[in-house]
Amino acid sequence: MAKNMGKVIMASKDFILQRINIFAGKKIDPYVDKQVHEMLKEKFDIMLPQRRSMNESLSSTTSDHEVIELILQYRTMR
Repeated sequence: MAKNMGKVIMASKDFILQRINIFAGKKIDPYVDKQVHEMLKEKFDIMLPQRRSMNESLSSTTSDHEVIELILQYRTMR
């Protein structure tokens, strides 16, 4: 059963990545801060607040765009 659970989690992670890439209009790596920052700024005009980490910046942003929540979800699913 543990193997099936892993497949469900991976499929979910793959699905989230697919949705992020659709929003971005290209393939990006949600773990690469620079790619995330550039995509949010260029595509959605979202400026992130300065924080110690990208995850903190994403969590603290005033934007409620769905892509931000997807990126946070993806980055916490290792």
